[in-house]
Amino acid sequence: MPCELMTLTKVIRMDPEHPETAVIKEAAGILSKGGLVAFPTETVYGLGAAYGNRSAVARLYDVKNRSGSKPFSVAVSRIDMVGAVGGDNTPAARKLMDVFWPGPLTIILNDKKGTGTIGFRFPDNVIARALIDLAGPLVAPSANLSGNASPRTAADVARDLDGAIDMILDGGPARLGTDSTIVDVTAGACKIIRAGALQEEIILEACKKE
Repeated sequence: MPCELMTLTKVIRMDPEHPETAVIKEAAGILSKGGLVAFPTETVYGLGAAYGNRSAVARLYDVKNRSGSKPFSVAVSRIDMVGAVGGDNTPAARKLMDVFWPGPLTIILNDKKGTGTIGFRFPDNVIARALIDLAGPLVAPSANLSGNASPRTAADVARDLDGAIDMILDGGPARLGTDSTIVDVTAGACKIIRAGALQEEIILEACKKE
């Protein structure tokens, strides 16, 4: 399928509801070799690196020009991936997952080793979920240079990262165009860390329910 953007990075326009299997396989192959792939979510475009690939994650920090002290969240396409990655999926966290996932909520959990925390996101986007299903969990911040506006379109991604990443999956404009809300449940209660696409009141109300 021809590219609509004149870029150094490969850009492939996709059907947002019926992504081509061959393209998803190509993108997953890039990720498996340590490459970086931008993809749409319902909030903004994400930039994926294979979880567990240290060199790919290091490249992700370099490309975004982001401090290594600021952790990235992990994108999953099934709730059981959370435990497989090492997240301590508590009852409080599972309550939020059951209500808001897939959707624009990032949930910060303790890791099972007790040595830190991990943020998890389950995007409500067909292309994103197809890619994660095939490639596995992805370390996936927004696909922009740190400090710049989060990208709502493939063109936004290209403006910041053209030539620095391997592929952009263009699924059209992000439906919400606003970053996910981040909630921390590591202390048992829900604490909003970043305002975003989900209203804080709705999240806190869900946390209170038995």
